[in-house]
Amino acid sequence: MIVGRVIGWVLVVAGIAILARDIIAWIDAGSPAFVAAGQLWFTLHDGSLNLIQAITQRYVWPPLWDPIAVTVLLWPAFLVIGVPGLILSWVFRRRPKLRRKSA
Repeated sequence: MIVGRVIGWVLVVAGIAILARDIIAWIDAGSPAFVAAGQLWFTLHDGSLNLIQAITQRYVWPPLWDPIAVTVLLWPAFLVIGVPGLILSWVFRRRPKLRRKSA
């Protein structure tokens, strides 16, 4: 439970950091400049993006890459990172312990 919660919060913090970067770029440019998930991934590690594309198209299922993965990679990165983080944080949240009534 705690691992899922930690991963969720790390993703939420990363999503907020990416959104802050996008807002700063928006202020500097004067127009909205949201970085796409694919562009961010390519900037961070282009080799892994190319490897995942090759493996998906050759060995898994070619339509999984185009149009499904390509569509997700074109979405804003803060959404692609932050929304799964929010979902994980909610699913693995701490729940109050139920106390038994004593007779």
